[in-house]
Amino acid sequence: MRKPVKLAIASCMAVVLAACGGTQDIAEVKKDTLVVAQGSDAKTLDPHATNDQPSSRVSAQIYSQLVETDADMNIIPALATSWEFESDTSTVFNLRQGVKFHNGEELKASDVKFTLDRMIASPTVAHIVGAIDSIDVIDDYTVRVNTKEPFGPLLYHFTHTATSILNEKAVTEGGNDYGQNPVGTGPYQFVDWVVGDRVTMKAFEDYYEGEQEITNAIFRNVTEGTNRAIALETGEVDIAYDIEPIDMSTITGNDKLTLVEEESLATDFFGFNTQRPPFDNVKVRQAIGYAVNSNDIIEAVLLGSGRAANSPIGPTVFGYSESAFKYEQDIDKARELMAEAGYEDGFKTTISTNDNPIRIQIAQILQAQLRKVNVDMAIEVTEWGAFLDASSRGEQEMFILGWVSVTGDADYGLFPQFSSTTHGSAGNRTFYSNAEVDDLLLKARTSTDQQERIDLYAEVQGIIQEELPFFSMYNKFQNVGMQKNVTGFEMSPGGHHRIKGVRFEG
Repeated sequence: MRKPVKLAIASCMAVVLAACGGTQDIAEVKKDTLVVAQGSDAKTLDPHATNDQPSSRVSAQIYSQLVETDADMNIIPALATSWEFESDTSTVFNLRQGVKFHNGEELKASDVKFTLDRMIASPTVAHIVGAIDSIDVIDDYTVRVNTKEPFGPLLYHFTHTATSILNEKAVTEGGNDYGQNPVGTGPYQFVDWVVGDRVTMKAFEDYYEGEQEITNAIFRNVTEGTNRAIALETGEVDIAYDIEPIDMSTITGNDKLTLVEEESLATDFFGFNTQRPPFDNVKVRQAIGYAVNSNDIIEAVLLGSGRAANSPIGPTVFGYSESAFKYEQDIDKARELMAEAGYEDGFKTTISTNDNPIRIQIAQILQAQLRKVNVDMAIEVTEWGAFLDASSRGEQEMFILGWVSVTGDADYGLFPQFSSTTHGSAGNRTFYSNAEVDDLLLKARTSTDQQERIDLYAEVQGIIQEELPFFSMYNKFQNVGMQKNVTGFEMSPGGHHRIKGVRFEG
């Protein structure tokens, strides 16, 4: 409440000055703070310590990558102005000169090598750069990345926020607290973090693409979707991510607000811990697949803002297979499979979710649907960080999550979630293992023949839909609510929206 009071005082003072001077114009107060609301707080702002979307959405403002994607998912220069493929396993990046980190240090090739070496050593995000064999510093502004084998999606993997280039000095000095005091080369630099409430940033005056027009940016944690919508209506926030379906008409019906909805690269699912009975039995998983009706969820909870899925990746992701098997509700088939698995009388289990109202509603619908096949499912709701920690340790029996294939390539949508090498926080929270899937995923990521990759990924999706380590419910649409005077904002297909270039009009 302090800022409006200060602004009012400033306006009054301007009036007094104008009266005294006789000819002086009344000062115009310009809004200099952009407030963004999202549904969860960041977990950490160290891009190598987490791979969750709320954290990435904040990190995307603080850091830059070697390359980025535009709205059409084309690779464009960022910290690297150009690159050359020396061979199938060697790529040379030419760095932009004169780029400054927020601590005043100049970006050098040694920082790129430090970043990628550190990333390779991280159990959370190493899978994103797992194909890398070594990094060579050629000179201060040239770096060579060598892969163990040809790796088709290399450039797309370098667009991931986890590949944000770090400053070696800042990371070393920050130690274990670096994730609470991040330093990047992005358009906004970190100021303060009130955990559970907000992250505050300010425009970086030495940003390599020019200082931002909006001086301050605040990312607020507003868990309840309706509260995000209310905050938009009252003008408390300028941009709100993920407006819930029930609130969309409120936004579209307000002439001071605008709602933008687009297809995303996300798929929401519920997973099974495949190493725990009864979910170590594929027939139990398939039975639950036949017991579920995704359209009920799409209509009742999403109010139509999604499409029933037949794969862990959606139609907007390269390598998607429309021929992968799509489960349709068949209660008789579900009961038959339960009996074959030895659970004719059903069993008790628990599904876990974070404190997201949409996911809680989904859990309630699943709970009702599974009663029809004698599955007595309790619902456990926990805070986002605790939820992620528990699922990464394999403590949950069933859980609801989503995955955004942020690179736009099937490798990122499938390898982290189903490879035997990525159990836990790296992405495979179902702890699924299949040697054939491992082999297919490896062949697909090391091929430079795009049609061959498409064929291999189709095989993977076929196996996944049969063995069902998790049930893909729907391909998600994404939306953002904004004040009408906010311009220059574009949604990222991967959901890691950037506020670079955003400004206020009027």
